[in-house]
Amino acid sequence: MKKTFVTREKLEEITTAVPTPFHLYDEKGIRENAKAVKEAFAWNPGFREYFAVKANPNPTLIKMLGEYDCGCDCSSLTELMLSEAMGFAGNKIMFSSNVTPAEEYEYAAKIGGIINLDDITHIDFLEKTLGSIPKTISCRYNPGGLFKISNDIMDNPGDSKYGMTTEQLFDAFKLLKEKGAEEFGIHAFLASNTVTNEYYPMLAKVLFELAVKLQKETGCHIKFINLSGGVGVPYTPDAKPNDIRAIGEGVRKVYEEVLVPAGMGEVALYTEMGRFMMGPYGCLVTKAIHEKHIYKEYIGCDACAVNLMRPAMYGAYHHITVMGKENAPCDHKYDVTGSLCENNDKFAIDRMLPKIDMGDLLVIHDTGAHGFSMGYNYNGKLKSAEVLLKEDGSYQVIRRAETPRDYFATLDETPEYKKMFGND
Repeated sequence: MKKTFVTREKLEEITTAVPTPFHLYDEKGIRENAKAVKEAFAWNPGFREYFAVKANPNPTLIKMLGEYDCGCDCSSLTELMLSEAMGFAGNKIMFSSNVTPAEEYEYAAKIGGIINLDDITHIDFLEKTLGSIPKTISCRYNPGGLFKISNDIMDNPGDSKYGMTTEQLFDAFKLLKEKGAEEFGIHAFLASNTVTNEYYPMLAKVLFELAVKLQKETGCHIKFINLSGGVGVPYTPDAKPNDIRAIGEGVRKVYEEVLVPAGMGEVALYTEMGRFMMGPYGCLVTKAIHEKHIYKEYIGCDACAVNLMRPAMYGAYHHITVMGKENAPCDHKYDVTGSLCENNDKFAIDRMLPKIDMGDLLVIHDTGAHGFSMGYNYNGKLKSAEVLLKEDGSYQVIRRAETPRDYFATLDETPEYKKMFGND
């Protein structure tokens, strides 16, 4: 059984001031996890976790990670702008984008971020955009085929739109070196949300062996290797969580087996573990407001897919706790739904839960990454507030809920807006 990081009493206190639905984050859990990640890779002096801003673009939370020397992994202009505004710049920013507009490369270069090229054709595009190639540059690698651990298929890189082929990567390094690049990085993401301590060590072996060959055959100096993300979280109650210290030790062994003998024992390691860094330390708090008895039993919540898109988009499992009924028998089968005019707006389907009464508070687990950040305004729905449960037991609203004025703000020059809100 999954346990919540917040008590029913505390939630009732918060909801007297902050209406449901809202995303709630656990400061204590976030800090302990960030510290553990840093310690797990402390054996590598250049190590840095670049938090994937897309996973949770809340400044309060990202600045918290910055206290543990994390950087920002950005994929768009606005993420670059946000990261710079928070005080991240230079090599604290990794810009990993695809189908990238020129102005985004320009901004990344202006603030000194490390540019990670997704495609070999971007080399000429980048040179034309900036006038020259940056001295430090990275390239994203896609080996194609299937990525397996033992006999289990973890993911299908060959079906991914990201990265360069092996041949393209070698050609890219040679071309970049000719154009003035001096220090190089390799980046790869081969599997998503792996719940196994074997993923990073196996990925590391692939990239370390590639790095040795690249440096030998192209003469390019490999400065860093970015293992990207993919280290997952246990969404289901029976899944065993990853052990980040075991993962760090597994990568260390491969590093000493492959890179050190090749004279590459100073290569820095980077990660981009957005989900692992934040996922379990956030939850969506919602209230049961309707019930429906037709061909199935439905519980309707005041949250919907605009607050948490993953179940509707991917059929993803998110555990649900009915607060105050943690020890009650799960003897009722429900579809737990939101109010969108879409039939896939369901947080759970045929889920066995305790009897739910109207007004019950439901906690939907593991929404700290790709929860609020994937929100949208379909059906005219408004995005919720974000609240931080602080280590001392107090709480802080770290993003207010949207209002109708926010929703209509881009129409501020229209007669309709002025009719609703006046000319102010």
